[in-house]
Parts: sequence; structure tokens; C-alpha cells
Amino acid sequence: MKKSLKSIISINPTSITITLTIFVLILFLFGVAILDLVELKTYDLQLISREVRKPSPQVVLAVIDEKSVNTEGRWPWPRAKIARLIDLLSQDGAKVIGFDIGFWEPDENTNLEFISQFEQKIDSLKLKDDRIKEFIKKSKLNADNDLILANAIRKSRAKVVLGYFFYMTQAELNYQVEQKDIERQLKRIINSQYPLLMYDQQNITIDPFIRIAYIPEANLDILSQAAPSSGYFNVVPDPEDGIIRWMPLIIKCGEDIYGPLSIQSVWHYLDRPQLMVRVAYHGIEGIKMGERFIPTNEKGEMLINYLGPEKTFPHYSISDIIHGNLPKGTFNDKIVLVGATAIGIYDIRNTPLSPVYPGLEVHATAVDNILNKDFLEKPKWTEIYDALAILILGLLTGVAVRRVSALKGIFFSSVLFITYIWISRWLFIHWGIWVNIVYPLLTLALIYTSLTVYRYLTEERERKKIKGAFTYYVSSSVVNEMLKHPEKLKLGGDRKELSVLFSDIRGFTTIAEGLTPEDLVHLLNEYLTVMTDIVFKYDGTLDKYMGDAIMAIYGAPLDLPDHPIKACQSALEMINELKRLNQKWIGEGKQPIDIGIGINTSPMMVGNMGSEQRFDFTVMGDSVNLGSRLEGANKSYKTNIIISEFTFDRVKNEFVCMELDSVRVKGKRQPVKIYNLVGYKDLPDIQETVVNQFNQAVALYKKRKWDEAVHVFENITVMDANLYAAQVYIERCLDLKKNPPPADWDGVYAMTTK
Repeated sequence: MKKSLKSIISINPTSITITLTIFVLILFLFGVAILDLVELKTYDLQLISREVRKPSPQVVLAVIDEKSVNTEGRWPWPRAKIARLIDLLSQDGAKVIGFDIGFWEPDENTNLEFISQFEQKIDSLKLKDDRIKEFIKKSKLNADNDLILANAIRKSRAKVVLGYFFYMTQAELNYQVEQKDIERQLKRIINSQYPLLMYDQQNITIDPFIRIAYIPEANLDILSQAAPSSGYFNVVPDPEDGIIRWMPLIIKCGEDIYGPLSIQSVWHYLDRPQLMVRVAYHGIEGIKMGERFIPTNEKGEMLINYLGPEKTFPHYSISDIIHGNLPKGTFNDKIVLVGATAIGIYDIRNTPLSPVYPGLEVHATAVDNILNKDFLEKPKWTEIYDALAILILGLLTGVAVRRVSALKGIFFSSVLFITYIWISRWLFIHWGIWVNIVYPLLTLALIYTSLTVYRYLTEERERKKIKGAFTYYVSSSVVNEMLKHPEKLKLGGDRKELSVLFSDIRGFTTIAEGLTPEDLVHLLNEYLTVMTDIVFKYDGTLDKYMGDAIMAIYGAPLDLPDHPIKACQSALEMINELKRLNQKWIGEGKQPIDIGIGINTSPMMVGNMGSEQRFDFTVMGDSVNLGSRLEGANKSYKTNIIISEFTFDRVKNEFVCMELDSVRVKGKRQPVKIYNLVGYKDLPDIQETVVNQFNQAVALYKKRKWDEAVHVFENITVMDANLYAAQVYIERCLDLKKNPPPADWDGVYAMTTK
């Protein structure tokens, strides 16, 4: 278990991001049924949430509704009534009449059957009265509803488009069909063939027509021959959920391709402009109808751009049309689709807007889309867009989540999630472009979740690692900062400007000789505890203890813009706390101690130094060594705190500093100015006067004005007898007066001890 957890934790967040992105890309390319179904539901949701759109005024519906059935009798009606409907619509100015119903079998007319029997009886009696035969002939014509309908279609000023349907497979029939029957049925629908095919490339060897039907169920010969056009009313539900989203505009049967009721109705309404099917290597591109281009998928299917719920299109009851209850001109210059909406006789379709939707309105919607060029599209280039969306969302999420806090990560991911949905919806609403939503958002969700889990699995380990490495070396604020940025805890160093502080007890060896080991340990622990607390108080990092010496870093791992000030504040408080400790120890009969502190601010290497198994957070470089030398220099001047000129430049506005000397410490060639850190700006006047005069005397010393310098230093000793540095300079001046330095003397004192 530990081994498997370790292997999980060792996974790189970058590899998680890349792997999951590629994984979703593969799913997208090959398709996953459940995800594709969810994508279809997002498409439906976009349609449902969109406002209802006003249909074209050129498309209306003549419906066999409950009112018509109650008035005209149960369906099917005698075809003479349909003929009457055609006559009335034509007379009112309808331009196209499309039927979403079929006339497959001869009209069942008992009067015609009686007249035929009567004619046979007259023939058997061998009556030669021409008046009787003329009467019978005229009666047959008046009783033949199919002939009446055919004549109405033929003489109609409106173009009549009859509807039929295809059996897509032989299994849909309950009987065997002979080839001659197929050919007979195909002959009936010859007027619904596409006249032209245009191939974008030559020598296309594959058959682009995927929708291949077995046999049509066409209208009667007498009606098919009378009608100028026909079109199938097959619709194809999505196999995932049975919802109708696409209208097949091309179906192949035999060697020819055929158009639906919607295409044929619009084509005749537009006075039959050039009509052709455009075919590319990948499949069908669309249909060209004059200046219109109707986009389809490679199967030749058009996305149905549903306008609204049931009865979005005007419904006119056929009974009102037949009985003249509508204003004249209601159907003028209209495409009138005829079909059933009465409960029990109309074809119910499951659509994105409703599971109970009239099939007649599905065809009306397709007609409206084509007529108004109001299409929804999912063109081929959207596949590239979808793939890029998967890549971009995946990489953006992977990069952002791993670099920010958990709260910011969920905020960023949520904004990205919502933004992508908004862009997709904007493309859908304003441009009619359907882009994939599910796979890109799945990528975002998977990567966010995986990286969050990864963070959860690794966070505790990182916290323990950081606490184990720093709890005893830094303050709680530094530990908290490292917990926020565990990446800083890595093997190796960075070059960074820091402040380093060294402190050491003067004469510790002598002190140790006068104490028992137990008392020495107690004293040292008490001293180091107080000093370490001060380091932590000012956000310093305890680098190490070296016996009685302390080494501290300011500015790492916690970034401190004012790290020189923090180091100086620590040094001053260390001296003050030492005075308190000394008073306590004197009261206990113990010997007081004195310390020296050196501070330097410069670029240095900082980080975890050591091996993969064990390392220490520390600093390295000449700048660190200089800090150590400055601590040792306190012995020469009997001072407590010496800072370098580099630190002085950063703190001179915050503290009172006295220029102590320009020295060349052991092991370094370049001289450096050193300063005694005296205190904060609110010093007593006498102390401030001492500092100013000391700085003046040092300046005289560097100008070789030995006598003047000695005079000032002597005045200083009167004001502050404990300022041993003044005595040091007096001795130097007297010595240099006797033994003048060379002409190139720069006033730098070379230190020979550490």
C-alpha cells in the first residue's frame, strides 16, 4: 500500500494534465456513447432555453384536427374531400400544397362498387340503350374519388407535392418483394429525384450516400402521374435516445437519389431553380438550390432548427377551409402543408422541445429553415475547434490549478467552465454553429479533479516534510509560507540577496571552565532559547548552532523586502535581552557574559544543501564569510554589533550607526567599511553627540590629520569611557605619526585575526 501510494505521489502534475488531455482527445475521436448522449442533451437544452422564434409567414398548416374529424367524419375521408381541399387552396392563391399523408391504396367507395356491379348486370342483359351506358359512365366518373383527386391535382394552379415514405430495410416488410414491384414503386416517385450531382473531386471511388432505402411506399399511379412532384416524409431519430434532430435530405434507392417533402416544396415555391447535390470525398457537403446552399452532415442530414413548441406555425382546420370560414387570401402565396394533428391519427414525434410533437410541424420547420436560410450547422471544421478546445482548456486548467491556491483554483476553473459554455452558446445563438461542449468540459473537470486529488495526496506529505525541516529553525509565519509554497523545499540553491547574522559569546571557553557540565548546559540552553526566540520574532531562519554561536538568515525562505532591518532589530533586541539575562544570572551568583554580533547583506546562495537523503537549509558564499568575520571583529573594537557597509546602506534611515573603520578582513582582498550599530533614531543627545564626533574623528584619521583626530578621540573618551574604539584609534594615530604610512595609504586597516 505504501509503495503504491508513493508511486501515485511521484506522478508529475504536468504528466497528469497531458495524459488526461490526450485521453479525452482519444475519447472524442472515437466517440463514447454515454458522452455523445450527454452532448445531444446539451444541444437540446440550448434549443429549449432559446427564445421562441417567429416562423416565416409563407409556411402554414392545413390540419386534420379534432374539429375536422367531428365535422367531416372519421379519417380517412373520401378523396373527393381532399380534392375539394386542393381546389379551395388553389383558388385562394396557395403556391405549393405539400401532403404529409399518403394515398397508397384505392379509395374505398361503396357507390363506385355498386355502379360497377350495376354496369356488369346491364352488360349481362345485353341492353343496347346508349343513354343507360352514358349514365353509368358519368356516374362512375363522379363516384371515382381517386380520379377526382387526380383531376384536382392536375388542374390545380398550386404545385402539389405528394408525400410518400421509404422502407429502409427488407426486415420492415412482412412479405417478400419482387424486383418488378420495387421498380414499379420507384417509377411512381421519379419526380422526387435530384436532377444533378456535383462532385468536388474527380474519381471518388466510395459511395457517399449512406441512407440507402429498400423500397418506397408510393402513392397510387393515377395520383403520382397527376402530381408535378413528390417527396418522402421519412425522419430519422438519433439512435442514442430516439429524438429527431436531423432531417435526412437525401435517400438513395436503387441507382437514384431522392429528396424529401421539404426540399420539393421549397424548390417548387422558388419556381424550380437549379437543384443539385454537392458531394465531397468525405461525404455529402450539402444541397445547392439556386443561390441557396443547404448545409448537411456527411450523411446528407440537415440539423432541424426548431423554432418553438407545438403550434408555432399557424394551424388552419380543414373543416374551416372546406366550409369557407376563413378570410379570402389566407393562403395566398403560401406553402400549405397538409397533415393530421388530431389525437389518435397524427404521427407523434419525439423532438428536443417535446416528446409529443406533431410530425407535420417537423416538416414545416425544415421548410422554414430552407426558405429563410436559417440553419444550425456542425461543419467539419468544428471537429478541429473541438479538439483545440480540449487541448486549450486542459492545458489552461493544468497550468493554473497547480500554481494557485485551492480557492483560486476552483474559482479559475469555474470561470473557465462558464466562459466556455457562454462562448458555445453565443456561437449557437448568433451564428447557428453547434460546437462540442461535453468533451472540453470533461477535460477541464477531469484535470481539475485529478490535480485537486493529487494536491490532497501530496499536501500532507509536503506539510510533514516542511515542518520536519523548518519547525525548529524558523518562526511559525515562515513555516506557514513554506506550506503555501512547498516547491521552495527542493535540493539546490538560488542566488538571492539576504542578510546573515552571526553571534558568539565572548570568552566562552573561560566561562565553561568555571561551570559544571550541567550548569553549562543549563546556561547555554537558556541563552540560546532567548536568542532563538528573537530570531523567530523577526521572521529570521535559524541556520545552525555552532556551540555557543548562532547563525541566522533573513529573507529566506520567507521573502522579506526589509530583511536588513529585521536583522538589525534582532541584534539590538539580543543585546537588550542579554542585559536582562545577565542581571538574572548575577542574582543567581553566576558570571555574566558578553556577545558579539556581525551582520552582512549581500547576494548569496541559499537553499537545501546536502544529499537527497539528508540536507540542510543554509546559505553559502563570500558574503556569508564576511558576516562571520564582522562578528569576530567586535573583539578588536570591544563592540557588540558590527554591520557591513552593504547593510548600512539599507538601514541608515532607520538606525543610528557609527562608522567604525574601513578594514580588509582575513581571507578577502577588497576592503569594506564597517559600522557599529548603536541603536534606533531616538538616542539620548549625549550618545548622538558621541556618534557624530566619532564619525568626524574617523574622517580626520583618513585625511592623516593625526593630532586633530587624537584630540577628538580624547574628547570622546571623556564623554564615553566605555567606547574602546576611540582608544584604538588614538594608539593608531600616535603610531602612524611616528611611522607615517606610504603615499598610497587608503586608510584601510588589515585584520590579521578572525
